[in-house]
Amino acid sequence: MSLLAVNWGNVMVITGLGFGIVFVVLIILIFIMDLFGKVMAPKVSVKKTTSGKDSKEQTTEIEYDVHIPALDSAAIAAALHLYYDDVHDEESRVITIKRVEKRYSPWSSKIYGLNNNLTRR
Repeated sequence: MSLLAVNWGNVMVITGLGFGIVFVVLIILIFIMDLFGKVMAPKVSVKKTTSGKDSKEQTTEIEYDVHIPALDSAAIAAALHLYYDDVHDEESRVITIKRVEKRYSPWSSKIYGLNNNLTRR
C-alpha cells in the first residue's frame, strides 16, 4: 500500500511550477521577438532643408518607418525560392543497383561448414 501513497501536495506544487516556468519563458520570448522587430525594422532618414526669412538654411533629419506590404514580402520570398531552387540539378530519382558477386571470405565458408555439421546428426 505504501507504493500507491502519493503526496498530492508535492504533485500540485511541481505541476504549478512547471506551468509557471513555461508561461514565463513564453512571455520572455514574446518580448524578445517584439524587440527584434523594432530593432530590425528598416528606417529611412531623409534630410530636409528649409530656408527661413533671414536667409539661414536649417537642415532637419526625419526618420520614417518602412513597412513592406504582405504581398511584396510574398513576392520576394517566392523569387528567392525560385532562384535558390534553380541552383540544384534535376535528378531522375531512379536508383540503379548493380549486383556485385561476393568475393571469397573465410568467415562465410566456416558458417557453411558449421551448418553442414549440424544437419548430419
